[in-house]
Amino acid sequence: MINYIIQVLLFQALFLAVYDFFLQRETFFKWNRIYLLATPILAFIIPLLKFKSIQQSIPQEYIVQLPTVFLNPEAIIIQSTSNESTFNMMPFLFYIGILVFTTLFLVRLFKIINLIIHNKKIHEGNYKLVLLREQKAAFSFFNYIFIHQKLLDNKKLDIIKHETIHCKQLHTLDLLFFEVLKILMWFNPVIYVYQKRITLLHEYISDAEVVKESDKNSYFNTLLAETFNVENISFINQFFKHSLIKKRIVMIAKEKSQKIKQLKYLLLIPLFLGMLIYTSCIDQVNEELSEMESVLNSLDDFSKRQYFDFEIGPTYVGKSIMVGRYLDLSEYTEKEKEITAKFNSNDQAKYDHVVLIDGNEERVNWFRPKSVRLGSKSKYKYVEGNDVPFAIIDEVPVFPGCEGTKEELRFCLQENITKHVNRNFNAGLASSLGLSAGVKRIFVVFKIDKEGNVSEAMARAPHKSLEDEAIRVVQSLPKMEPGKQKGLAVGVKYSIPIAFKVGGEKATKEQSRKAKEDFINGTKSNTLSEVVKGKVTSENGRGLPGTNIVIKGTENGVVTDYDGNFAIKAMEEQVLVISFIDYQTQEVKIGKERTINIVLKK
Repeated sequence: MINYIIQVLLFQALFLAVYDFFLQRETFFKWNRIYLLATPILAFIIPLLKFKSIQQSIPQEYIVQLPTVFLNPEAIIIQSTSNESTFNMMPFLFYIGILVFTTLFLVRLFKIINLIIHNKKIHEGNYKLVLLREQKAAFSFFNYIFIHQKLLDNKKLDIIKHETIHCKQLHTLDLLFFEVLKILMWFNPVIYVYQKRITLLHEYISDAEVVKESDKNSYFNTLLAETFNVENISFINQFFKHSLIKKRIVMIAKEKSQKIKQLKYLLLIPLFLGMLIYTSCIDQVNEELSEMESVLNSLDDFSKRQYFDFEIGPTYVGKSIMVGRYLDLSEYTEKEKEITAKFNSNDQAKYDHVVLIDGNEERVNWFRPKSVRLGSKSKYKYVEGNDVPFAIIDEVPVFPGCEGTKEELRFCLQENITKHVNRNFNAGLASSLGLSAGVKRIFVVFKIDKEGNVSEAMARAPHKSLEDEAIRVVQSLPKMEPGKQKGLAVGVKYSIPIAFKVGGEKATKEQSRKAKEDFINGTKSNTLSEVVKGKVTSENGRGLPGTNIVIKGTENGVVTDYDGNFAIKAMEEQVLVISFIDYQTQEVKIGKERTINIVLKK
């Protein structure tokens, strides 16, 4: 929504710039009026238009998400966090602004109505003269012409003719149109400039009509000789405004513009096309959904988590564990709600969509598998020279010493990278950086290129030193056999989270030694917490895949697999919060029993 508003403001400013530089000094008043009324509306419409014929297709970045590496598993103890509710001020301020500007409009409208009610009125054909007793003013509002009694007595007919033109051509509607825009977009300064431009144009139009039947010099004298009160109301046409008098006189004295200068309006064509190209290339409000659906449907391997850099931000796909605070639907942005509605309500879609805040306080969109679906799905099309998604690559990269099937090679590579990072990362570095206590995470992205070397390593961490250390460790990985697609070596990108504990509860030396040894060797350890296993089903016994299971008061959580099974490390007396879309949330306290079966109700 913010992107849309920014584009509307940008396009309105561009249209207004064209008017100011090329059109406002010409005498094509009727065309200029159409321009000033049409272009603000066009600015609202153009961002919604996209044409695939001019849209450049940008390939998505595929990154294989490796399992989290725990540098000090002996210290990864359940971390209680206070999930403070947040209040978004932007919608609140927006509606406050609308309320304030609506009130101001109604106050001014009431002022005009009050003048109509409490002053004498004279019917002149289709128009009504409202004779003012106090203000020496002249202005019009719809078919009401407000004029001071003395001006009528002195037969200042030019003034009445001028205001009659405003009434006849319905100039009040133009001004009210911009009043509505000012209320809805009170924060947009361009709308205020638009209204000033069309107010001046209205005066040009009326002046031009009056001088056709009057002497120019006499009309000039009328403009210069009289002194009028000016009403501070932006949606009425006032005969006298000191700031406009000079411009009006200049325009009255100006010769009519040559017809050839109407070609200036053709400037709209390249401007309009440029805007269409701009919106087609960068704006993907609607295209993003279909693009996501196409990409997600091309994935048939749910066993790993993959990373996509969609417009909505960091997006993960897969069934592997996502740790963080799962947001309630009320905390979603409008775009996230739109995505959730599209995927979660569609039984034919492979994925459900959820949003969470990860350990680095980053907002993450997660597409988790809904169920295994059969049938024809759109397939990934390999483009020679591009990096290839790990899920569809013919031959996966091979870590030195690994053998077996594609799946065995995949697991062996992940396991060895995890061990390498755990053995080589300087876990003691964090203690000297002054970080706050708690579980910290480093996110590393790298590529195994066509030669089997690690390249393009990048990291995001709470401190620059940790980023440098993570990149150093990843770059020290041994050379591997590169992945291959259609017999050709290709690059494959990976992302690996690294977690470690700063401060907090300490384990004994024996616990530390045993936990780290077990973690590196891949064996089970019950030194700190035990694995709780179970299954989540509906009342009819069907397993619920993708159910959120979070330890209450923490950011630790998992989701169930295709059959509704789960496994989570937790300690006795802790409480599991189980939630699934359209089902009642349940809380289960962990006892001595390490197997829990949960039935969710609608």
